Amino acid sequence: MEYALEIADTPESIPAGSSILLVHPSTGETDRIDTDFLKTDTDGLLVVSTRTTAREVEQKLEHYEIDESKATILDTLSADRGYTRRQNEHIRYISTPEDLDSIVEETERFLETTEGKRRVSVDSITEMIYYAGEEQTLEAVHALLGLLESHDAVGLFHLARGVHDEPILDEYRTMFERVIELDEQGDAVADFPP
Repeated sequence: MEYALEIADTPESIPAGSSILLVHPSTGETDRIDTDFLKTDTDGLLVVSTRTTAREVEQKLEHYEIDESKATILDTLSADRGYTRRQNEHIRYISTPEDLDSIVEETERFLETTEGKRRVSVDSITEMIYYAGEEQTLEAVHALLGLLESHDAVGLFHLARGVHDEPILDEYRTMFERVIELDEQGDAVADFPP
């Protein structure tokens, strides 16, 4: 099974089970790439948000005309910030962004309870490192990559370039076969296998 891509400078499709690392400036505008990834050729999508609340994610999906009926949002911030929210079919809440085990569990739950072509956006690895530390985040990302591969889904993982040392960036680059580098002007360069 192949998933179509409509992101500049990338191939027209990627195989099921693939994941892409999006390395971007810390102040870079990633919404365009993220939403182009999510709205193309998909039956269900999961947004794992450690950077913005579910409400902000909903606004982004609406602005970029993504079918929200296909979307599940995993919000790790609202409860931590003291907002009272009720879980529903399309929005799940985790008590704190450092609870990476719950992020992995909720991602697995999404993949096991949905069918067809599924896309997962993880925004972002940088925030996961900030809250939970480098070692735990590496383990969680490994687990998420394994889940996507075993369920024939695809993923896009955000990583901010300006806040990490180069060895950390390189470690993540080696974990992903497919990397998109976004520069300060918003231009994307993709490094994908032939």
